[in-house]
Amino acid sequence: MVGHMLKRAIPVIHVADAVAAEEFYCRRLGFNLVSAWRADATLANPAYLTIERDGVQLHLTSFKDGTVGIWTSNVYVFVEDVDGIFEELSLRGVVAASSPVDQSWGTREFAVRDADRNVISFGQRRSSA
Repeated sequence: MVGHMLKRAIPVIHVADAVAAEEFYCRRLGFNLVSAWRADATLANPAYLTIERDGVQLHLTSFKDGTVGIWTSNVYVFVEDVDGIFEELSLRGVVAASSPVDQSWGTREFAVRDADRNVISFGQRRSSA
């Protein structure tokens, strides 16, 4: 059977306030705003934002097509240097649940939450040395 190759997946994270989400993801986590779409350009919300950092893209939406606050999103981002990202984000005032932890399944990782309780985990595979 010949299949079609998947190219990438982009998580869509539901947020209550696009302005607060942009501040957290762009100014704190270091993403860049690629685009923003609003049904009414005079209003900050609702909005659909595309953000990107180092080729990793996330979408943020404050449109009410999802359930904010009851069900949360969990996004796992693989990085090259988890300790370096942890230090960078700490310097930007981001509070993580803990410092990076070596997990029994072979990764070193930490997680942060946004204002809507969505979890963004950063991790890297540990070498098998």
